[in-house]
Amino acid sequence: MKNDIYKNNIIHVSFEIGLLLKGIHALMEIIGGVFLLFLNPNRLNWLTRFLTQHELSEDPKDWVANFLISLSSSFSISTQHFAVFYLISHGMIKCILILLLLFKNLWAYPLTIVSLILFIAYQLYRYTFTQSVFLIILSIFDAVMIALTYLEYKRIKANSHSIS
Repeated sequence: MKNDIYKNNIIHVSFEIGLLLKGIHALMEIIGGVFLLFLNPNRLNWLTRFLTQHELSEDPKDWVANFLISLSSSFSISTQHFAVFYLISHGMIKCILILLLLFKNLWAYPLTIVSLILFIAYQLYRYTFTQSVFLIILSIFDAVMIALTYLEYKRIKANSHSIS
């Protein structure tokens, strides 16, 4: 009995920490999306050149500075529009789901699990184009959150049944 209570507490605390981290990430996505609204390709190129000019004057072959310049030159209006839409919508969806979970709406738990599965599917799809390790890390974190959300859902349902 004592072991079950301890296990439930660890799951609950882990779930809440995961929600906090997801919330921070969601807010960063929204802020990043709003920031990108004002950062068109010309401004990004100017900003990148401004930030790297000192480093390139010391070492014209600096790998990081040249990579950033190359990356900023491939930033197009369509990339900007997609990134703004993706970041703001993804962040808003996560914020709404987190709020629903914080208020312990039972129907929000399965909805969150389905949403996270869809996010993982899209992240893995994007990975096939970008090979970004960040997408894999984000997908692993989402998978952990799916497990924690499921366990928290079971815990809440069990507690609600034992009360009635």
